[in-house]
Amino acid sequence: MERAPSAVHLGANDLPFVDIGGGNLLRVLQVFPTENVWITENIFMKDFESPMHMHTGSVWGHTFSGSWKYVESDFVNRAGSFLFEPASSVHTLKILEDNTHVRWHIHGANLNIDAEGSIASIVFGKARLDTYLKLCEEQGFARPPVLVL
Repeated sequence: MERAPSAVHLGANDLPFVDIGGGNLLRVLQVFPTENVWITENIFMKDFESPMHMHTGSVWGHTFSGSWKYVESDFVNRAGSFLFEPASSVHTLKILEDNTHVRWHIHGANLNIDAEGSIASIVFGKARLDTYLKLCEEQGFARPPVLVL
């Protein structure tokens, strides 16, 4: 009988951060394409703002440094903050400090919403992985050992 490994370890420097523009960084830790579950990390610079978006599944966010908020909310996430977003919540990410480091655990797709309230684009875990791998190659990194199941 074939046995699955008891654990998979990725060291802190096994997966590079890639620049996604404006000094904002991304790394993808894990993607389960068939379940559309993806875990990523970002290090954002002050004043980065995402498009308004909605997730089709739940999202968990853990802030390691810096601060950020949703334009539509009053609370601020700071180092040590933990955030849960239920499926179908709509929000716009706004970064308040340089070097804001957040890990995201995402179930489902990210639906980016335009000014008229229509879906402008859809991002799945596999699409985020493909973007990450392409940026790794363009920025001179070897293919990283992202956990893909």
